[in-house]
Amino acid sequence: MPIVAHNDLPALQRLRAEGTTIVLPAERAAQQDIRELHIGLLNMMPDAALEATERQFFRLVGESNPIAQFYVHPFTLDAIPRGDKAAAHIARYYESFETIRADGLDALIITGANVTGEDLSRQPFWAPLGEVIEWAWENVTTTLLSCLATHAIMHFRYGQPRVLQPSKRWGVFSHRVLDKRHPLVADVNTRFDVPHSRWNDVSRAQFEAAGLRVLVDSEEVGVHLATSHDGLRMVFFQGHPEYDTISLLKEYKRDALLHAQGKLASEPPFPDHYLAKHEQAILLEWRDRLRQTAARGEAAPEFPEALVAPNIDNTWHDTAEAVIGNWMGCMYQVTHRERNKPFMDGVDPNDVLGIYSV
Repeated sequence: MPIVAHNDLPALQRLRAEGTTIVLPAERAAQQDIRELHIGLLNMMPDAALEATERQFFRLVGESNPIAQFYVHPFTLDAIPRGDKAAAHIARYYESFETIRADGLDALIITGANVTGEDLSRQPFWAPLGEVIEWAWENVTTTLLSCLATHAIMHFRYGQPRVLQPSKRWGVFSHRVLDKRHPLVADVNTRFDVPHSRWNDVSRAQFEAAGLRVLVDSEEVGVHLATSHDGLRMVFFQGHPEYDTISLLKEYKRDALLHAQGKLASEPPFPDHYLAKHEQAILLEWRDRLRQTAARGEAAPEFPEALVAPNIDNTWHDTAEAVIGNWMGCMYQVTHRERNKPFMDGVDPNDVLGIYSV
């Protein structure tokens, strides 16, 4: 599904520079007689991850289907505090929610976010996110919720608050498909890996108590993929299938540096099922030097990313592409040609894909 370069967003230029074929010039798109799809990206990530999150989701969607045209419409919430650089990026490249709402969308992706404290209802994004969700439910064919966005909507819409876990669910974990007939997991391996990075969890029992459909679960870390009762209008991820190969490595570096600076109480463990023993040894040596330099008040030693990253296996991206491709395909089959109408005539909003009434 080529992403149409209808603006000069740096994420599109970065993907093109990588040699990818998923970015289509706007002038070429105009010559193709293909129904374009308009996808919103509500990016709630903090400043440091704002552009990386754009690239991750653009790449995942763009690689999922080589035929249809995909127009991305990034936006954020004004209530989220921003630094000058991120604010300038948003002002130049992002659209307003008012514009998004007026023009309409075929689908919407809502990212995670960084929060302070456990009570999501006290976060600055709580009320405006609720407004977006209510609008999307009535006007958008399908909304995909990533990690913390899933937790927020489970609390906001379904009355199922997330639960703090004794330890962080962090690493790459094996999952199993529970409902093989659902089109979102069609032709997907019945077991596959997904990265997770979270302290909190919404359990399978909570999803089911809310009347939602759990499609993919893990014995170690719980639910990854679920949908609203109708099968498509809301799609929930608790994991991070969009993660790059080294995303968890960068998180490890961040937390190790925060600990060395006295801003994190304990040293981070290694992400589960992610690093081989040789790479762990390299990082342990770096961490020893980090302790020494911190004690002397010196600059941190260079992080050995170049030694570690080439040996990290990516065991999740292909399946993530397949699931996102299925999601886009399901949406394409039922969305209305008018972007402000969520469904074609005759589609049952309580069984969007027609798989539960059969």
